[in-house]
Amino acid sequence: MTTVTIGGVTVGLGILIWQLIEWWPGTGALKKDPLGQVAALLPFLVAWAYGVLAILTVGGLIGWTADSWLWINNWLGDTAIVWGVGGQAGQSAGAVTFVPLSQTGGALVLLMTIGIIGAARRPRWGSAIKKGAWCGICLGTSAGIAGFAAVPLAIAANWAGAHVYGAIAAIA
Repeated sequence: MTTVTIGGVTVGLGILIWQLIEWWPGTGALKKDPLGQVAALLPFLVAWAYGVLAILTVGGLIGWTADSWLWINNWLGDTAIVWGVGGQAGQSAGAVTFVPLSQTGGALVLLMTIGIIGAARRPRWGSAIKKGAWCGICLGTSAGIAGFAAVPLAIAANWAGAHVYGAIAAIA
């Protein structure tokens, strides 16, 4: 599993800032229809949760792809920090521990992958879905608040996967 560096977290936070700026409807629109305006963030947030779960997978094509994408973003972010502000590259920003996905939790991530790919093809949501997954991969294993959210997401995926596949096994 690739650990996130300060550069990778910087890329993830940059994507989050970009998305929030694109989304910001203005104070008037937010006061007039707060739920409708906040609901516009749902595609990004769902894809962000998927990205977090994808980086927590420990193998397979999804895990390899997420790890490779994180490695690339670590490198890009570290390079930007070194050349942009004169910092150091490669400093870890990863959480000490993480909750691994169970077999059924991993299967649920596979099903989510199908949904995310389908949703990303929709013109209305495509950009937000792609940025959300990208952001989740970059921030999912960080030691900060975004990484802290990975634990309940992994527990929820493991629980939901056990119950979905347990229910299917009971019916069959």
